[in-house]
Amino acid sequence: MMDEQEFRKAAESAIDALKRHLIAREEENEAGFEVEEQNGVLNVVFEEPASKFVITPNTPVRQVWISALATSFKLEWDAVSGSFTLPKTGEKLIPLVDRLIEQNQAG
Repeated sequence: MMDEQEFRKAAESAIDALKRHLIAREEENEAGFEVEEQNGVLNVVFEEPASKFVITPNTPVRQVWISALATSFKLEWDAVSGSFTLPKTGEKLIPLVDRLIEQNQAG
């Protein structure tokens, strides 16, 4: 398991990359969501249907958690790929959030 400082650095970098990706999506078309960041927590707020995703680092367990679609997704650091991934599916952070956004917007 990585130490706390390594985790914080990796999580901050991953969430920052996700934020830049989502802001680019938000600006390129009528994305239907807004991206907000507060104290290292990323929120993706949707107008239709009204909902919110919360993406946050969880330092004690060294995971990045996503609360979305009434589910909690717990991503773990994968040293081989150098990214946070969902153990159950192997999805990396950005593709997973993109899929969840599509699911949310499809209703």
